[in-house]
Amino acid sequence: MIQVIPTVCAAGGAIGASGAFAWGAVAPSSHLFGPTIRRTGDASTIALTFDDGPNPAITPSLLDLLDRHRVKATFFLIGAWVREAPELAKAIAARGHAVGNHTYTHPALTFRSASRISTELDRCDNAIESAAGLRPRWMRPPFGFRAPMLDKIVRKRGGAGVVMWSAWARDWKPQPAEPVIERLRRARGGDIVLLHDGGHRVINADRRHTVAALEYWLPRWNDSGIRFVTLDEMQPRG
Repeated sequence: MIQVIPTVCAAGGAIGASGAFAWGAVAPSSHLFGPTIRRTGDASTIALTFDDGPNPAITPSLLDLLDRHRVKATFFLIGAWVREAPELAKAIAARGHAVGNHTYTHPALTFRSASRISTELDRCDNAIESAAGLRPRWMRPPFGFRAPMLDKIVRKRGGAGVVMWSAWARDWKPQPAEPVIERLRRARGGDIVLLHDGGHRVINADRRHTVAALEYWLPRWNDSGIRFVTLDEMQPRG
């Protein structure tokens, strides 16, 4: 028994440490690996954010929909897709939306080296700057997976912070619009809402369900008095 107890304690400690690491790397509310931004700081506002674009099959219709309802949003772009569709990245910025860095190739960053992370961010920034004439201030990690040094790298490069979310629609794969509409029912003032106009596997991913869900919710949110802000316009908090 004397020999078994330390072994059990050591195993339990290892499991606990692994669990803490996994939570710190993935949970949107975790600040274990540095501060994250997941709320707007104002209960009268919502920040709509779109990942994995630009998407020639969906983003143009989404931009038209946002224009019709006078809504500005934040688009976290994949650098490789920006290289494929530079005019679309330019149009996002030209219509008054904020643009963020979502890496160049959309890798999970948790176990990537600092140099690999920096390269991903640099290549994405360069693609966006070349296409849209601006350098992103905000960064969102692919899949929400963070490395322990990610916040430090982002801020050292002059970025404003790592952005997560407080509400999401789980819309990253093709599906009917109705479940997405129902999930968005939980969005409240102050939320940063995670949505997808693109897909990280193919540039023309089917995200019609996201557009349809927003066609339902945008007029209702507007009628309720909600104001829509970009990351650049809000007073963010974790």
